[in-house]
Amino acid sequence: MALMVFLNRVQFAEGALAELSAELALAGIRRPLVVTDPGVVAAGLLDRLRAALPAGMSCAVFDATPANPTEAALRAATAEFLSHGADGLIGLGGGSSLDLAKAVALVATHPAAPLAHYAVVEGGLGRITAAAAPLVAVPTTAGTGSEVSRGALIVLDDGRKVSIGSPHLIPRVAICDPLLTLGLPPRLTAGTGMDALAHCIETLCSPRENPIADSIALDGLRRGWRALPMAVADGGDHAARAAMMLTSVQGALAFQKGLGAVHALSHALGALPVSPHHGTLNAVLLPHVLRFNEASIAAVLPALAAAMGLPGAAAVAPAITARSAEIGLPAGLAAMGIAADLLPAIAAAALRDHHHLTNPRRATEADYLRLLRDAHPGGAA
Repeated sequence: MALMVFLNRVQFAEGALAELSAELALAGIRRPLVVTDPGVVAAGLLDRLRAALPAGMSCAVFDATPANPTEAALRAATAEFLSHGADGLIGLGGGSSLDLAKAVALVATHPAAPLAHYAVVEGGLGRITAAAAPLVAVPTTAGTGSEVSRGALIVLDDGRKVSIGSPHLIPRVAICDPLLTLGLPPRLTAGTGMDALAHCIETLCSPRENPIADSIALDGLRRGWRALPMAVADGGDHAARAAMMLTSVQGALAFQKGLGAVHALSHALGALPVSPHHGTLNAVLLPHVLRFNEASIAAVLPALAAAMGLPGAAAVAPAITARSAEIGLPAGLAAMGIAADLLPAIAAAALRDHHHLTNPRRATEADYLRLLRDAHPGGAA
């Protein structure tokens, strides 16, 4: 039996930000807290959002979201929510801001507890209720798909990067306006874009059954594989930006089927103090994990190759390595500032990530350490 659920509203169009006022009213939000980051503010996107708010709306802003949101940032943002008397949230930015907004929606409305109490790996799913504050998501990058997903990744005080997730945390609406991504720097476009493609690929490799998710992921992979080099090369390419934003949405709609070892490892790496970019980590790790899983995904690889316009299954992993180099991403973990002596602890942490359970081939701690070492200097092409 396959469980297939696709839930929230998506306003998708150039100029969709104009729908913000009406969507806030539908969500019942009258005193929002905007959760964003300094880069979004500097790019003028907060000003554009303010201009789209209803006249006279009282709006507070938390603009200190870190690259990998932390439990400390969550406490600060929640304090801002409560002091403003907010009744809902607007997440404006990339996945970090949207994830932090989801976490605020949870902890501001639920019994006080360390965030670990609500983590998926700690059995937190059943502790999250409909009391969560309503959230409107306005993505400004095309990668995580957090605007249509139920999960949020937060680095705990103890150093673990965990997922909190519940249908009650899905944004009431995603306002996906590709105009907000125009001019995104090439490196960030590349990293976020590879994140979206990794979601599509790992979804298709997951052993769970969900043919609708597979169809969405295949279309997203086909669309995004073509569009990403164009989006990186020309930040003003409207068609490529729209295609990548749609790929991001599709990848996240599909990954409820489950991800795998790429994300188990990148989540563990994402908790490091060097704050490596999540999508770039996925790009580096993906070819190595595909090779590791090869025997278990033999039936899937031809479909991946076809969607990517490749001659056959054997070309998939090398093509991902080549595409990452083409769009300016680093060849390995060492180039991202990750020290080799950290890898054993990362391998152990990956075993505790819930995506470990849906990798098509069961991995051991030794397997994870080998994958990390292969990816550290860049590995085989």
